[in-house]
Amino acid sequence: MTARPRGWLIWALTPLVAATMTIAPASSASAEPGSSSSSSDDKSKKSDEDKTADEGDEDTLLNDVLEATGRRYQTAKDAVAKSTKAQLALSVQVKNAEARRDALIPQVSAVANQQYRTGGVSTMSFLLDSGSTTAFLHRAISLEEINSLNDGKLRQLNAAIDEVQASKARLDAEVKAQKQNYSAMAKQKEEADKAFALVGGKTVTKGFVLAKSPVADPAPRNSSGGFSPEACTQDDPTTSGCVTKRTLHMYKEVRKAGFNRFAGCHRNGGPFEHPKGRACDWSLQKSGFAPFHNDDTFQYGNNLMAFAVRNADRLGILYVIWNRMIWFPASGWKTYHGVSAHIDHVHISML
Repeated sequence: MTARPRGWLIWALTPLVAATMTIAPASSASAEPGSSSSSSDDKSKKSDEDKTADEGDEDTLLNDVLEATGRRYQTAKDAVAKSTKAQLALSVQVKNAEARRDALIPQVSAVANQQYRTGGVSTMSFLLDSGSTTAFLHRAISLEEINSLNDGKLRQLNAAIDEVQASKARLDAEVKAQKQNYSAMAKQKEEADKAFALVGGKTVTKGFVLAKSPVADPAPRNSSGGFSPEACTQDDPTTSGCVTKRTLHMYKEVRKAGFNRFAGCHRNGGPFEHPKGRACDWSLQKSGFAPFHNDDTFQYGNNLMAFAVRNADRLGILYVIWNRMIWFPASGWKTYHGVSAHIDHVHISML
């Protein structure tokens, strides 16, 4: 058997060695969390407790949403911790692969340089220089072994380069997943904080409030997009007095949202918005006013307040008072120091 000539080796090895020498070693990954191992979670269906307020039942309480958000936050945090170990392991793989690659580069480079300086070994002259048939066969076998050795080194180098690239790709995927998990954690926390703060947090509702409210039809605006001052020209549906058009619109929207217990709007005399037809007091009772005394009356007030606050911009609401706190669109919730603690009704004043 005659050996295949390897005259192409010089041309194959020289550019390959030059190319591999330019590969920059990967920096070791820091022990930062993140996870790409959540594909099974992505494929599985969400459980009811993991649904957001918009996905869940309409009667979901904000407390339930906060609990579900907390669970999702913990899941993302666990994935981040799990990915820390994965990134460390991949960093070791990258270093080991680079070490094998770097050890092979001088060996392959030496072969390429030798071929370049000597022009390589002529297969025919190498074999014809044999003194006997036995020597010819021995030289043929030796030539095949030399070529196999060189080819083996080349394959090892290519395999080492591929391993470095594959390990880096896996590490990059872990880092990307880590960023996604951190982003998800931050978003969930921000959404939970906003939702809770908007309706007064634990101070006002203790979390016993619907996670979402009906969307009110918007009140008419002027040509500039704002709310112009209005006179008290409309009949008050709760008294013999009057209310503004905007107040009447708010009254109808609150009723349409399902809040049908006792209410009073216009009141003669006194300061603020009632005498101007720009305010309504929404009782927790079917008739008259009395402080909340059970879950039903407390949650009714919470939900009515939440409807007003969440639709304040659409309805043109100036401020809301409930359970010793007052809410302004510009500043949020503050402690209310008025004469009434407003634990027997929700007060809504209009622009």
